[in-house]
Amino acid sequence: MSIGLRVVEYEPDWPRQAAAMIGALDAAAPGLFAAIEHIGSTAVPGLAAKPIIDLMAAVPELDAVPPHEAALAGLGFLPHDNGMRDRALFVRADDGVRTHILHVVTEASWPARNQRLLRDFLRANPEDADRYARLKRGIVAAGIGPGEYARAKTALVQELTDKARAEVGLAPVPVWEKG
Repeated sequence: MSIGLRVVEYEPDWPRQAAAMIGALDAAAPGLFAAIEHIGSTAVPGLAAKPIIDLMAAVPELDAVPPHEAALAGLGFLPHDNGMRDRALFVRADDGVRTHILHVVTEASWPARNQRLLRDFLRANPEDADRYARLKRGIVAAGIGPGEYARAKTALVQELTDKARAEVGLAPVPVWEKG
């Protein structure tokens, strides 16, 4: 297994952890978020995942976020630049280990967000969720490092996201969001 990259079996407590953090975020920055949801593999019951809770929040405009960065930092969420320009990204780490990622996006983009659509698709299609879990375990077993993990998943994630978008009448778009 690659150092720093772990894919673990589904933990039934992940939804509770996500809900608790959503409540804390709403309390720390009252009125900022129009919506916050648990996304990513930890939001799909039974799906193996990296043990990191991913959240996505909607705001009217991204420029509404900076005045609340101190409140987010109070919860351990620090700004993080990973090359995605259509969102504000915050990472929380405990003792140097990532535990949460918060993607803040605009309300206008919320309905068509790939991460939300893929989560819902995988919840409704366990056979595709199983394919995805097998791929993730295989990536880790092959010794692919954290930096290449996302790229190694791209072809399958694109296929599944295309299916998810088609089910709700949306055209396919690239899933690789980094510039």
